[in-house]
Amino acid sequence: MVELLANCVFMASLVCYAAAVLGCIYALVAACAARRFVAAAGCEPLDDAPASLPAVTILKPLHGAEPNLYANLAWFCVQDYPSPVQIVFGVSDRADPAAAVVREIVAAFPDRDLKLVINSRRHGSNRKISNLINMAAEASHDVFVMSDSDIVVDADYLKAVTASLQQPGIGVVTCLYRGVATRCIWAKFGAAAIDYHFLPSVLVGLMLRLTAPCFGSTIAIRRETLAAIGGLETVADQLADDYALGAAVRRAGLDIAMPAYVVGHDCTQSSAAELIRHELRWARTIRAVDPAGFAGTVVTHALPLALLGLLLGGMTPLAMLVPAALVCRALLQMELDRAFHLRDRFYWGGPLRDLVSFAVFVASFFGRNVEWRGHRYGVQADNTLAYYGEVET
Repeated sequence: MVELLANCVFMASLVCYAAAVLGCIYALVAACAARRFVAAAGCEPLDDAPASLPAVTILKPLHGAEPNLYANLAWFCVQDYPSPVQIVFGVSDRADPAAAVVREIVAAFPDRDLKLVINSRRHGSNRKISNLINMAAEASHDVFVMSDSDIVVDADYLKAVTASLQQPGIGVVTCLYRGVATRCIWAKFGAAAIDYHFLPSVLVGLMLRLTAPCFGSTIAIRRETLAAIGGLETVADQLADDYALGAAVRRAGLDIAMPAYVVGHDCTQSSAAELIRHELRWARTIRAVDPAGFAGTVVTHALPLALLGLLLGGMTPLAMLVPAALVCRALLQMELDRAFHLRDRFYWGGPLRDLVSFAVFVASFFGRNVEWRGHRYGVQADNTLAYYGEVET
């Protein structure tokens, strides 16, 4: 019995080491994917944009006065764009502090077409989609650009997005995103998860043509396309509403475009608990929409797997995979920093970030509940949300 247990532990260590080898290979492939993505970006100058770009309505669903909200919204008001732009901001509660920020924006940009919609009507369990449905009723133009409230852009954003939407066969345009952290250490850990775990996984998927993602960072879609797939109401109960919307567009026979333009995602976590809640929701969302693909991402955790192999198998020659994993992850981080001009050099926290990400990955398999903007939900078998009430504070 003891010998059998020892053999099982030894085999488990070999499995961990084998997965760590795959993780090292993945890190090197991801570094190549980052370089390839940026090289392709250099071949797509904005000067090649169509001479005539459509009038656009930007929809910004809001909830709460997030840090940097004013600055993030202001960038959408100063777009270098040749056609009319309407921006519709939406909240579901008149007392929402985000409404006060919008009023400041409206006062600061009197020459812009800005509108605040306050509407509490619910269309499903996904509150953001309910907000968007209420806002879309006030849209003046036939091209919608939906963007989360914590997205950071510059003045060329709208031009890059709508130029891609003009290409034949394109039904939706989305954007890749990187982390933008505040000074708080937990926010830096949140940004590192985006930059060094999420970003490379998407790049590899794109390079190998394994995925056609659609992200809430940007969803640009024509009014007629949205109507053809049944409108936003079709995703009003979905946890991964962006994924579901992209899937509906693909089922309609249209493609999803991702221009080389990369937006920022404002990371403002102020505590370890907030960080873990956010990342657990994120992980469970991905697991819900793509269980097999998510399980396969275990090999992206090279360092934790190598450490598990060491823990289970003891000090053997295979333990050299631990420093090998560290080197491969460092090479990936350096390439991502160079390719995407990432400001926070997170080398000192990289190994710890990897361990936290692995812990979140494992924890995501235990339970289907998520917390989202102060509310608790359960994820049903069909990926719809069951509302459980407000989170107790």
